[in-house]
Amino acid sequence: MPKAIQIDKPGGASAMKWREVPVGKPKKGEVRLRQAAVGLNYIDVYHRMGLYPMPMPLTIGMEGAGVVEALGAGVADLKIGDRVAYAAPPLGAYAEERLMPAANVVKVPKAIDDQTAAAMMLQGMTVHYLLHSTYKVKKGDTILVHAAAGGIGLLMCQWAKHLGATVIGTVGSKKKGDLARDHGCDHVIDYSKQNFVDRVKRITKGAGVPVVYDSVGKDTFYGSLDCLRPRGVMALFGNASGPVTTIDPNILAGKGSLFLTRPSLPNYVATREELTKRARDLFRVVTGGAVKIEINQTYALKDAAKAHRDLEGRKTTGSTVLIP
Repeated sequence: MPKAIQIDKPGGASAMKWREVPVGKPKKGEVRLRQAAVGLNYIDVYHRMGLYPMPMPLTIGMEGAGVVEALGAGVADLKIGDRVAYAAPPLGAYAEERLMPAANVVKVPKAIDDQTAAAMMLQGMTVHYLLHSTYKVKKGDTILVHAAAGGIGLLMCQWAKHLGATVIGTVGSKKKGDLARDHGCDHVIDYSKQNFVDRVKRITKGAGVPVVYDSVGKDTFYGSLDCLRPRGVMALFGNASGPVTTIDPNILAGKGSLFLTRPSLPNYVATREELTKRARDLFRVVTGGAVKIEINQTYALKDAAKAHRDLEGRKTTGSTVLIP
């Protein structure tokens, strides 16, 4: 019987247990996948901790790549043996084998290997919607990206640079700053030594930026608002330092009629058309070399607890992949 990581109740990394889990046959519209690689993302931590409550027992994970092993009734555009990847509900990627709705997977081009496919889907399509839909980055824009040396941060720096933007990125160390620079970040701010609001104001000559991409949350939220120009967009898409629990909407008016959004990937791939469009664009920039996927850590899937501890301890850079 295949194995998976399961959680019986929300908690720390030790709540994850490696055990046998039945998979079953695919139902109508489903495929059964033999997983080759699983992507690690911070949202996995939120699901594990119960920040986003889910029924228990739970197998977490939203991103993976593998091979189609069986088809349910009505699946016409896939065949057994196809290589596919996904970054969509339902949860359950931390498994050797799993069932997935066929409508939520996409075929992987031959030029992209399994680990790269698993590492790029959630982060890559997140970057796509943030740069193209939440705020449409244009040539000449100067943008602020928090956690610029993380998985999403490195992709965003590269892709925004490809679009013609000037990128300001915050990091937590010199090593991470060097990594961000190597991936297109024009101005690096080490927030452990510098006030990022003051630095952004100096870089932009007091004008501020049109958009802040903030995956950190509590520790950076109000400073991020101070970095925006009037009518700027605050895209809060993560809570790595903890959730922002109280917001007075009047603050947005006082700081320049700002826009605040809390986007998430499922709402930006809500239709099959949106999903395939974003995936095609992502595959195009990766195979074309404009965006490189940096897999800087790999762990055995059974060692997911260690991977989570390293992620939460900010010991990781770029993307991390779990191998079943």
